[in-house]
Amino acid sequence: MRFLLSCLLAAAPAAAWAAHGYALWDDLKYPPGFEHFGYVNPAAPKGGEVRLVSGLRNSTFDKYNPFTMRGSAPAYLSDLLFDTLLASSLDESGAAYGLLAEDVAVPPDRLSATFRLRPEARFHNGDPVTAQDVKYSYDTLIGPHVTPSYKTLLIDVDGVDVLDARTVRFRFKRPNRELPLTVGGLPVFSPKWGEGKPFDQVVMDEPIGSGPYRIGPVKFGKDITYARDPDYWARNLGVKRGTANFDRITIKIYKDNTAQLEALKAGEFDLMVFYSAGDWKRRVGGPKFKSGELVKGEFRHQLPTGFQSYVLNSRRPLLADTRVREALGLAIDYEWMNRQMFYNSYARVSGLFGNTECAASGMPNAAQLTLMEPWRAHIPPAAFGPAYAPPRTDRPADPAVGGLRENLRRARQLLAEAGWTVQDGQLRNAQGKTMRLEYLDSGEGAAQRVAGPWIRSLEKLGVRLSIRIVDYALYQQRLRKFDFDIISLNIPGTPNPGQEYADLFGSQAADTEDSGNFAGVKNPAIDSLISHMVGASSKPDFLAACRALERVVSHSHYLLPQWYAPAHRMVYNAWRLQKPEVTPPYFQGVTWAMETWWAKPEKP
Repeated sequence: MRFLLSCLLAAAPAAAWAAHGYALWDDLKYPPGFEHFGYVNPAAPKGGEVRLVSGLRNSTFDKYNPFTMRGSAPAYLSDLLFDTLLASSLDESGAAYGLLAEDVAVPPDRLSATFRLRPEARFHNGDPVTAQDVKYSYDTLIGPHVTPSYKTLLIDVDGVDVLDARTVRFRFKRPNRELPLTVGGLPVFSPKWGEGKPFDQVVMDEPIGSGPYRIGPVKFGKDITYARDPDYWARNLGVKRGTANFDRITIKIYKDNTAQLEALKAGEFDLMVFYSAGDWKRRVGGPKFKSGELVKGEFRHQLPTGFQSYVLNSRRPLLADTRVREALGLAIDYEWMNRQMFYNSYARVSGLFGNTECAASGMPNAAQLTLMEPWRAHIPPAAFGPAYAPPRTDRPADPAVGGLRENLRRARQLLAEAGWTVQDGQLRNAQGKTMRLEYLDSGEGAAQRVAGPWIRSLEKLGVRLSIRIVDYALYQQRLRKFDFDIISLNIPGTPNPGQEYADLFGSQAADTEDSGNFAGVKNPAIDSLISHMVGASSKPDFLAACRALERVVSHSHYLLPQWYAPAHRMVYNAWRLQKPEVTPPYFQGVTWAMETWWAKPEKP
């Protein structure tokens, strides 16, 4: 592979730099000096404006610093304002190419990654991007004022050395194939951003990054515009040619889903991704659709399924027992919901790594068992059997017994095994406590409608589940402090899982406020499997570790699987926007449009 060649060259004199990118396992798709990615239009005209809508979770903002813990930054600010050492392509996974860095070298022992910066790289204020700036950004991101997910992500980085003005080396504590991609994807910003202030007090200071856009006109509470930098330093690089085509990207803010949908129909913005099957099927229509101005499109992708799920907080005594968590999952009648509520638009999530090579199937093989056996006492017995599959309610196992009824009988048995029995007409444990749980939601979706069938099924078991709707600021605060029983969360998927899973499921993260370990997972077996996955020296070892991890997490029932859409449902203005002919396989709807679409000439 090309990056292996660069590893050998790393020991040679400095002039021997050669690698233009880095890949985890396979050859890079694009050769040195490539002109552009295959899914862009390199001749796309620059100009015009695209008007987007902020997701309701980003319905307001009170800072321009997306890295600190407190407050909310504007939608897409990080994507548009900050460049990184390496840039990923949307038509391959586990690979990235030089952006701020012109070369990357990884030695055979994989204990470091050395990047040489492009001499032309510039911040928005005209200053060159230096190795010292890269070190400053890294040191800031692992500092006390930044969300702790960065510390977890970078836990295996031993330090950063500035070798000269344009050369920076990241040292690693142990071999880790993913770390060059991880550090290569860190945002780089200028020390002059908020100079002289503690980083948590850098709030409304305009960021000094090196990305293709800057902050333009802002109407607080209404919208924010990002303005394209016509002198963007990387505009002619192969990784950027044919991208950042709009002069202005305006993000409009709506605090109400109905108002947002009606504004789309009225032509107040140009593109919107739909997450509600009901809205997509029944509420998207009107004169602008009949005229062809607005177009509905379903864009198939090959993204991992992710793990959208109900997250059960195992820190809570009522949810600490695996049998109780499994029983709650047995009360979900997904097949009925998909048929009656979702127009059969979704597929069921089944594991952490669906639609990737990391997905477990069948029985664990010898390599997986080797990793699991030392921890048998900490692993649910079911994990040593067939791969996890969510319970179904449409199987004809017993024509006399409905699928949901059969599942509820199994759930009642599990609750009894966990010490929950019916006493005086109510489900109680040995201490006489009833099973009362709260589902926390920010009120931005259809929580009551979607959770309603689950709540009714749980009532048959004697479990009382209530929905608590709070405003988004309080919702964020309670999530940071893990002050909830159950939430709904979409954990994004990846074909190359790594250290970020220590933030999601690692024991240390369980006790770290504002971490991603919402389920409170503290299991040495899971810690060990994540460590093996991160440190795998070959692809077979990597696959064994991630498949074993999926088995253990799934059979522990911390996450009750929900559903995913195999296509991005998007409405866009066909009179104002033009898209490339090629749709890449690994794209997210809005960011793909922002990066690679362009504006049509104004219709006369």
